[in-house]
Amino acid sequence: MEKFETFTGVVAPLDVANVDTDQIIPKQFLKLVDRAGFGQYAFYNWRFKPDGQPDEGFVLNQPRYQRARILLARDNFGCGSSREHAPWALAQYGQGLGVVIAPSFADIFTNNAFNNGMLLISLPAATIDELFGRVRAHEGYALTVDLAAQRLSGPDGFACSFEIDPFRKERLLEGLDHIGLTLRHEAAIAAYEQGRQKPWQAAVAKS
Repeated sequence: MEKFETFTGVVAPLDVANVDTDQIIPKQFLKLVDRAGFGQYAFYNWRFKPDGQPDEGFVLNQPRYQRARILLARDNFGCGSSREHAPWALAQYGQGLGVVIAPSFADIFTNNAFNNGMLLISLPAATIDELFGRVRAHEGYALTVDLAAQRLSGPDGFACSFEIDPFRKERLLEGLDHIGLTLRHEAAIAAYEQGRQKPWQAAVAKS
């Protein structure tokens, strides 16, 4: 997992509450056997009409948001089923949607996102409203995320702080997934294994 330190990206305003994981990555695209390839199907039922043509009204299809790397949304983003494919699809879409900003997020989606190196930022509804206004008023509006300082800033003077669980912050800054966390204790694990002549199963069998 790559380290997350400072991140700057164009913001796309998805003005929808209760965006569920089936909207993020529809169920018919969950058949891939590895993590790659999900980005092309992100928000598929919203990006495309029933005849397969792009829906020009959907925000991510609009030219001004083609380079978006930050998604601005409403309450309860990521609700629904627990599919880990949802953060995979977001991270792989376009240039990569590595940050989502919303008033609140579903718990399971939150865990899946952080475990895959995405940053979710929860801000008060009034601040979210302000950001929607700024993004719509200025084409190419971008935000800079300073994770270490826990601060968001924009080119027009916008700035605010955000909260994040200290353990999740540390993991993102260090680029540590579950395997990386385990490998931090590699020396202790090796010492434990070397201190035992036989597998524990053999020792139990003799007792």
